[in-house]
Amino acid sequence: MNVQFKKGVLELCVLVLLDKQDRYGYELVQKISDRIEISEGTVYPLLRRLTKEEYFTTYLKESTEGPSRKYYTLTAKGRDYLHQLVQEWRTFSEAVNLLIKEGVASE
Repeated sequence: MNVQFKKGVLELCVLVLLDKQDRYGYELVQKISDRIEISEGTVYPLLRRLTKEEYFTTYLKESTEGPSRKYYTLTAKGRDYLHQLVQEWRTFSEAVNLLIKEGVASE
C-alpha cells in the first residue's frame, strides 16, 4: 500500500482504537498491523505528538509479562478531535470513491 496513504490515516486509526478502550503502544501497533502493514517506528512518534497535543493522557500499569506498560487514554479533547477526523474522512472517502467510480465507468 502507498506509504502516503498510510501516513495520512494512521492518526485516525490510533484515535479510533483508543475510543473504546485504553491500550498500550505495542498493542496499538499490533491491532493496526492486523489490517495495515506498518512499523512500530511510525506509531510511537505519533503517540508522543498526540499526547503533547493533549489528545491522550498516559498511565503505567503493571504487566505479568515484564515491565510496566504505558497505557494511552483518549481525553475529551481527543474524542472531539476524533469525531472531527471521522467526519472529514467520510466526506473525503465518499468524494474519492465517486471519482473512482466515474473514472472506472468511463473506461
